[in-house]
Amino acid sequence: MTVAMAVATAVTFVWLGMVLAISFLEAPLKFRAPDVTLRIGLGIGRLVFRALNIVESMLAVMLVIAVVLGEPPTRIVVVAVGVVAILSVQLAAIRPRLTRRSDRVLSGEETPRSHAHYAYIALEVAKVGALMVTGVLLLTG
Repeated sequence: MTVAMAVATAVTFVWLGMVLAISFLEAPLKFRAPDVTLRIGLGIGRLVFRALNIVESMLAVMLVIAVVLGEPPTRIVVVAVGVVAILSVQLAAIRPRLTRRSDRVLSGEETPRSHAHYAYIALEVAKVGALMVTGVLLLTG
């Protein structure tokens, strides 16, 4: 395994761990804590997900660079590009809608649950799957 592919593998599994920990553990659990209201949970969630998305963006750049330098088989390139594409859709198309809704809720407005939230969750599940496949392919060559 080349250094570039070792870096790609490490980046992939760090990214996977972060998404699992934040999206599927922290996000739902914070609303179960005592005295955490919807407004407080949204405020915390916005901070946490903004930080996660910044780190994810950096990891995506690192993954792309490592894949370009490592020249892996096409199947690895395709799955890695898929992961980056999923993140790009989340950041460009869905996060702005979620931010607008949370702005309204944080200002005291009553709003129905957003369909964009379900789309974001579906893409998180797809991203987890794509990261797992990418990592396994990187390990097995």
